[in-house]
Amino acid sequence: MSRTMQEAVMPTTVLYSPDDVRRLLASGDAVVIDVRDRKDFDAGHIPGAVNMPDIFTYLAETTQDGLHMLQQTFASLFADYGLDGKKTAIVYEDALHTRYGASCRGYWILSYLGYPAVGILDGGLSAWRRSGGALTTETVTPARTTFPLHINAGLMATYEDVRAALGSPTVRLLDNRDRVEWLGESSSPYGVDFAPRKGRMPGAVWIEWYDFMKVTDNHAAFRSADEIRALAASRGLRPDDDIIIYCFKGARAANTYVALASAGFSRLRIYMGSWNEWSRNPALPIEDGLPKAAAPYRERQA
Repeated sequence: MSRTMQEAVMPTTVLYSPDDVRRLLASGDAVVIDVRDRKDFDAGHIPGAVNMPDIFTYLAETTQDGLHMLQQTFASLFADYGLDGKKTAIVYEDALHTRYGASCRGYWILSYLGYPAVGILDGGLSAWRRSGGALTTETVTPARTTFPLHINAGLMATYEDVRAALGSPTVRLLDNRDRVEWLGESSSPYGVDFAPRKGRMPGAVWIEWYDFMKVTDNHAAFRSADEIRALAASRGLRPDDDIIIYCFKGARAANTYVALASAGFSRLRIYMGSWNEWSRNPALPIEDGLPKAAAPYRERQA
């Protein structure tokens, strides 16, 4: 059996406060990665940050070739930005709920690649601004280094893993896409017909990714561990379950991964290809329309 997610990669600190990030930057011990679009980065970013929108935009495939491409692409990008295994990588977006989990996707990708020190700016740029953090339009050019690539395969679920899990009594599939995607009314967040098929993976349970967070004045924070465990339990998910999470491309799934991991769920994988890959292969089964035995829907709470 693969090592559990927490045994493999979950450090003591995953969410770093703005003050934590300031201290790391002041000591030269951090590489801060902004995952937003270039135009947003250019308009103002955390001083010293580098821009890597690829973390959000990259569409992964989980074939053998697809995984190799993912690994090599990001190992090269992170090497360009000076991630040598000694500096802590801190990833941020606008706020935890505004860019479909992009910062958490960066955290998960780095963890999958085996990077030893990685975290997320808790609350994103929203929290940075609220704490009085300055922004700049100046850019930095880090010295390229060698990225320490050590694949943590236990974090990744491939389409073959998911197909094998269909109907399994021991593996649970968790769909955390938006409601319209779960119901098969839209194929993606990028348009109703962006992907060729609409629906969900047979037998999956659903928790919309927003529900793991509380949002106040456009500032998002993860719910408490007790609240997260209770929400998961409402869909029959327990902390010791073997859970594969999927969304459209693995970003919202990464947000949910961080939430569940923080609440003590230790056997978590992300199907990185998610609906984008699954829906494009007509040999893979889907379920559409109203769920045959839908778990009770809990209205989103602020």
